[in-house]
Amino acid sequence: MPSASCDALLDDIEDIVSQEDSKPKDRHFARKHVVPKVRRRNAQQYLEEESSPPSDSTIPGIQKIWIRTWGCSHNNSDGEYMAGQLAAYGYKITENASDADLWLLNSCTVKNPAEDHFRNSIKKAQEENKKVVLAGCVPQAQPRQDYLKGLSVIGVQQIDRVVEVVEETIKGHSVRLLGQKKENGRRLGGARLDLPKIRKNPLIEIISINTGCLNACTYCKTKHARGNLASYPIDELVDRAKQSFQEGVCEIWLTSEDTGAYGRDIGTDLPTLLWKLVDVIPEGAMLRLGMTNPPYILEHLQEMAKILNHPRVYAFLHIPVQSASDSVLMAMKREYCVADFKSVVDFLKEKVPGITIATDIICGFPGETDQDFQETVKLVEEYKFPSLFINQFYPRPGTPAAKMEQVPAHMKKQRTKDLSQVFHSYNPYDHKIGERQQVLVTEESFDSKFYVAHNRFYEQVLVPKNPAFMGKMVEVDIYESGKHFMKGQPVSDAKVYTPSISKPLAKGEVSGLTELLPNIKKNRGC
Repeated sequence: MPSASCDALLDDIEDIVSQEDSKPKDRHFARKHVVPKVRRRNAQQYLEEESSPPSDSTIPGIQKIWIRTWGCSHNNSDGEYMAGQLAAYGYKITENASDADLWLLNSCTVKNPAEDHFRNSIKKAQEENKKVVLAGCVPQAQPRQDYLKGLSVIGVQQIDRVVEVVEETIKGHSVRLLGQKKENGRRLGGARLDLPKIRKNPLIEIISINTGCLNACTYCKTKHARGNLASYPIDELVDRAKQSFQEGVCEIWLTSEDTGAYGRDIGTDLPTLLWKLVDVIPEGAMLRLGMTNPPYILEHLQEMAKILNHPRVYAFLHIPVQSASDSVLMAMKREYCVADFKSVVDFLKEKVPGITIATDIICGFPGETDQDFQETVKLVEEYKFPSLFINQFYPRPGTPAAKMEQVPAHMKKQRTKDLSQVFHSYNPYDHKIGERQQVLVTEESFDSKFYVAHNRFYEQVLVPKNPAFMGKMVEVDIYESGKHFMKGQPVSDAKVYTPSISKPLAKGEVSGLTELLPNIKKNRGC
């Protein structure tokens, strides 16, 4: 375990950094004026040591940092922001964990396995004598866990101060920063949206439009971390979208714990935001909506249908049902019934022809009977969801569901297996063979054999690896389909359309640098 220079765990970074102390950026500018007094020695040896500081040096800003993120797109966006700030300050972000001096572990608290991976990574870091900073929903929701003791923690709303926390951790201090951001007594959506960022994919911008939610689902641990709904103002979100397109992004994902609830705390709503965003999306670029719970989409169905029919918005919506049993939904405190879910899906399928509806299902929730589960099976058989996330129930510590009478483990596993078999019994894309489609190419497949594109309905289409296609809108003929994808052959005489209004950033390049940060890099000789 990394050593600490003080016995007691500090409640906040202000305990060791006072108002009078020089700030990180000040120390950067001052560093070039510091001339070390050294003994005479071989000049070549001295130059080598000057250009390559020791990896265990406690001078902040020169270390290598490995960042690992688990969980949702909101978490991934937080990870990108933290990477960007650290890189802008001078740290090197590495993909090689063993080569790193410090591990920044950005956790997810939705399921037991995700937390297990997080805990195991902490243990491995300690065994390898790495400095560690913990982030994400696990330490925010349960900061007093035994395995977190003595380690630095940065809260989900404090990611704009990651440089400070990393700096103090490198110097041997243990720091905890878990407060909420407020302005005039009102809780804010989180850190500023114009912070530096390193996008995992330079072509895709993930924008969190709000944090937290209005629900109190009995199984959910994320609410303990993200809290109640807090939305970003529309103008800040639009500005972030504009900046993204100026940096070569061609696809935007909107994310939050519940996008449908957006704006209810600040006197606006999701359709109002979406119409403002559509106005700034370049032709050929696309917007993808994030997950929305059924209660908060019901009152906006007409407007949402119009938006989802817009040519620059994917006809795709993720609406979790979780169970097709009203009694189970009541035990979950989901605040809707199965009829509500069906109303939303049926309306959108009618008004947005071809729309992709993705959904989530939890198998083996406490009190779920065989009859309850069969109702869920019937729902899947009826709608044949092309995208279905099947989750075995895990009781999360501190949630009401953890105290309920549990379904035996073997039954949960069997129900998960049975529902998976139903899902794999149909092929949602077979009828699309022979179609001609416009697709937007944004990434490489896991096996590196194809480029991955998405059509109007956010269905995955694999295309040949032609570098000219990346970041472009391409017309293809569908010639093959699988369970989760189609394959498309580019039309020979089709025009390859470039939606980006500027050249994308290089992989690993920092986005959103303010005027100050480039000056810092310049003064450091970067």
